[in-house]
Amino acid sequence: MKSLNLSISVIYLVFVTCTVLFSHAPVEFLASYIVLSLLTFAVYAKDKRAAVKGEWRTKESTLHLLSLMGGWPGALIAQRKLRHKTKKQPFKLILWVTVVLNCVAFVWTQTPKGSVISHAALVELHQLLATAIS
Repeated sequence: MKSLNLSISVIYLVFVTCTVLFSHAPVEFLASYIVLSLLTFAVYAKDKRAAVKGEWRTKESTLHLLSLMGGWPGALIAQRKLRHKTKKQPFKLILWVTVVLNCVAFVWTQTPKGSVISHAALVELHQLLATAIS
C-alpha cells in the first residue's frame, strides 16, 4: 500500500503536467501542486521530528487542509518516506477524502464552467498579488 501512495502521487502529477501542456490548463495549477506538495512534505517532516522528540505537534486539521488545497501528493510521499501518520485510521480516511475532493475539484476546473470560474479566480489572484507587490 505504501508504494501505491507514491505511485498515485507521481501519476497524478504527471496527469496534471499533461493537462497543463496539452489542454491549456493554467500552469499555476501545476506550480501550486508542486509548491503545496513540497510545503506539505516539510510540515509532515517537522511533525514527525516533533513526535519523536515529544514536542509540540502540528494539528491534524492543518495537515488535512494542506492536503485538500493540493498538497496531498506531498502528504502521501511523506507518509511513505517518513513512515508518519500511517497507522491512525481516522486520519488516513480523512486524508483520502481530501485526495478525492481535490482531484474532483481539479477535474471540474477543466470543464467549460469550471474553466471560466478558475480563470476568473486566477485573474483576481494575479491582480491581488500585483497590488500587494507594488
